[in-house]
Amino acid sequence: MTIIVPEPVLTVENNNHNNVESRNSHESEKVMEQGEERHDLKLDGGFIVPESNAFGISFTKKERKSGVQDFYRKNHINQTYEFARKKKEEYGKLEKAEMSIWECCELLNEYVYESDPDLDEPQIEHLLQTAESIRRDYPDQDWLHLTALIHDKSYAAHNPAFGEEPQWRVVGGTFPLGCAFDTAIVHHQYFKENPDHHNPGFNTKLGIYAENCGLDNVTMSWGHDEYMYTVAKGNNTTLPPAALFIIRFHSFCALHRAGAYTFLMNEDDKGMLKWLHVFNKYDLYSKSMVRINHEEVKPYNLSLIEKYFPSAKLKLKY
Repeated sequence: MTIIVPEPVLTVENNNHNNVESRNSHESEKVMEQGEERHDLKLDGGFIVPESNAFGISFTKKERKSGVQDFYRKNHINQTYEFARKKKEEYGKLEKAEMSIWECCELLNEYVYESDPDLDEPQIEHLLQTAESIRRDYPDQDWLHLTALIHDKSYAAHNPAFGEEPQWRVVGGTFPLGCAFDTAIVHHQYFKENPDHHNPGFNTKLGIYAENCGLDNVTMSWGHDEYMYTVAKGNNTTLPPAALFIIRFHSFCALHRAGAYTFLMNEDDKGMLKWLHVFNKYDLYSKSMVRINHEEVKPYNLSLIEKYFPSAKLKLKY
């Protein structure tokens, strides 16, 4: 199976709105399996928050709950390099559970997460809203539809079937460990109580890393991004590299929203980051009170699971 993944084309309007400047007009192709058709993806530049989400529902300003700040305080104090390495080893064994992707998604019906102040709806609604809004705009990019469906699926680590991890270990923004905490990380002030902040081996710009070492070589704070990336790789997914990059780094907001930590990226990372920008338009702004009919979209999503997880049969190892 060969998949041609074109490089997305980003467009930026000038201040007078009279013309559009096209960037990255060339397309670099990553060959995986299945077909030769190419499709340009276009995204407004600047990562500006839209007036309404992907379903046409207007956003309203909402005060952050005190629980959000308490969540980030716990997260930033306890996410250390040693902690993340131990969690990667523990969950990398894929011995927590076995179930289908759809069953795992349905587990998320039970949870609304503390780190997200935008929507008081179960997490499965966000997965389906993101997937369906991308499917609407980019109907031919089926790998991106499935990526949207599963990107937060490992929130299930909060479920007793997976170890019942507290939310600060599972959700929220991610960031590199083993080097200085950038001020672009939300609620950066709480890192003052993190032991790594005072470790001279970890608190410099590069820390333990070499410049342009590549994000594959960076230890990230542990959570659902890293876990789902491990699950996908461990179950021999045929999703393209761009999908795996999105899964692993979609919560790395300091990078894709503020441009921090680019000194750790290599050329492959820079190419994948363009796809992450495309994805995040929908991940961040498709949240809505509009419900998706689960049973109506289930057959299509099951067909994508079968296509991109062929060796997993009916169940994945987590």
